[in-house]
Amino acid sequence: MKKLFSIILLSFSVLFFAQESIDFQTTTFKEVLAKAKREKKLVFMDAFASWCGPCKMMEKNIFPIKSVKEYYNANFINSRFDMEKGEGREIAMKYGIRSYPTFLFLNGDGEVVSKSYGYMDENQFLSFAKEANNPKLKNNSYKELFDKGETDPEFLINMMKLYSDSDYPLAKKVSERYFSIRKNEPMTREEVGLLLYFLKSPTDENYKIFTGRRAEIVAVMSEDIYKQFDVNIKLSSVMERSFDQKTGIINDDLFYQDAIPLVGKTEAETALNRMKITLYPNIGNFAGYEKAALSYYKNSENFDPEELLKAAWIFSEHVSDPSSLKQAQDWAEKSVMKSETAENTYILAKLYAKAGKKENAVMYAELSKHLAETQGKDATSAKKLLETLK
Repeated sequence: MKKLFSIILLSFSVLFFAQESIDFQTTTFKEVLAKAKREKKLVFMDAFASWCGPCKMMEKNIFPIKSVKEYYNANFINSRFDMEKGEGREIAMKYGIRSYPTFLFLNGDGEVVSKSYGYMDENQFLSFAKEANNPKLKNNSYKELFDKGETDPEFLINMMKLYSDSDYPLAKKVSERYFSIRKNEPMTREEVGLLLYFLKSPTDENYKIFTGRRAEIVAVMSEDIYKQFDVNIKLSSVMERSFDQKTGIINDDLFYQDAIPLVGKTEAETALNRMKITLYPNIGNFAGYEKAALSYYKNSENFDPEELLKAAWIFSEHVSDPSSLKQAQDWAEKSVMKSETAENTYILAKLYAKAGKKENAVMYAELSKHLAETQGKDATSAKKLLETLK
């Protein structure tokens, strides 16, 4: 009887939650899109994973809120898919979903109208929905409206953010229209960030905004950062000419030939090393990365410890020279001194292990394992390292 009562209670709880939460469809993705098209509504999709803590918190704390469920149920066709099971795998691949929860608004043709990530409170979740619920987007895509000459600033800024990863050239065109219609309006911090993100060359339309509104931009980012950014912009075309697409190698002599007259030798050398440490790990040129990083981070006190930690991690994986590993240890130690984490203590342990400092390696590997376990993180790497040090 007690077991039967528990089953009934569980069933009632599930039914109660279903009634008191967002009304998610239980059909296929294709059928969800078809329904959205028929009813001229957008699709809201909760893309989750079964192990994801923030996903469960959204389901428990936010979806059942009266204002949330009423707005979402009235305005959208709601769906949710586990991105690691069944049809969810195809959806994750189609929309490039790699973090959870990811929230999508789609039109009836399956085109992304708006996208966001992570846990949100009630106000954030409602604001996100209301921004997406633009009547224009129910029957037209962003691209169609942009081609028709849409100039609404909020529309353009949302489109920039939406396509910044998936279609950068389009997002860049959108940014140029946005800043052309906002040329007489005070520039916000967010707008400065967007301007810089879509600015790659002195020939870009937005470079005129960058130079013409220098005082406003400097007020946000400082004179030194402005100058550094300007140097990078001026050198971008030089970098393209000196980069061999086939080999993935930058021709130093060709770069310096064109760069030094523009910005001087010191700035040119710094910019070249900065480009190498960004590019070379992605193409597997770790010897080139090692040399560039040692030069670029020579005065390590001028850099953020987390940036140095990233370099230390690459050295721990791909560098064997003892003097280079010693430098990487110094970088990792700066991060550990700032705040001990499971990640930075593991990297420091690995560097000590490669340098033959077994006692130090064991100590920091044990600390990494402890921090990972107490914080609910994966301690596998630290455990494996400890096994090799026995």
